[in-house]
Amino acid sequence: MAKTNSSRVKKFSAFDLKIGVFGAGGRMGQEVLAVIQDFFGESCYVAVHHVKNKNQKKLAAKNIVSDLKNPLCKNVQVWIDFSSPHGFQEIYQFCQKHKMALVSGTTGLSELQLKKIASPSIPLLWSPNMSLGINILLKALQSLKGSSGFDFQIEEFHHRYKKDKPSGTALLLQKELESIVEKMIDKPVSVRGGGIFGIHKVWAMAEAETLTFEHQALNRQVFARGAAQAAVWLSQQKPGLYSLQNLLGQG
Repeated sequence: MAKTNSSRVKKFSAFDLKIGVFGAGGRMGQEVLAVIQDFFGESCYVAVHHVKNKNQKKLAAKNIVSDLKNPLCKNVQVWIDFSSPHGFQEIYQFCQKHKMALVSGTTGLSELQLKKIASPSIPLLWSPNMSLGINILLKALQSLKGSSGFDFQIEEFHHRYKKDKPSGTALLLQKELESIVEKMIDKPVSVRGGGIFGIHKVWAMAEAETLTFEHQALNRQVFARGAAQAAVWLSQQKPGLYSLQNLLGQG
């Protein structure tokens, strides 16, 4: 996403779009709030923050509520969610009930949850990775179609606090790669340590040569910016399941 300028802020502010951020107290939730302020030139409409202790960092939002029961939540047009599988279930059901659009980058969803969202009655954009670069990488993997004599392996590195292992992005890459090369690939190698935002590598290994496709996220803002852009786009879509590739005109 290009850097926001004054004309762009004015353009998107004209939508008067009411955006809600669910799981606003988390690392990604706080990043989303900051990006929305920069992107729209104002704060989001409402932020749902389940406060765990009084010493938690204060959030930069004008309407901070503790749960979805607050009346303000019913006025939201599109939600952005980076919470947890349990949190996703809560906000997804809320959006279904009130016919609201939902952008979610929550990973670690169960097979049952993924099946339930396959045909939603609301506009739903779910992606395990909201960055433009990963979606370019997915397109680049098409160059491996028809290749022979190669073995494949996916590696992913994340910070020590990331719970799902392998990451949702690694599983997405594996699924796409298996479809392209038409064979099963070993489970992604997962490493957790330090404060790594996210590194994903796809290895193609032959007897005499090796290819490596790599994407590295330098900060969390890249994911938050993708989610903010997705929220604006999704607010104008019909009910259905979308991906970031749909937004970029690739799907």
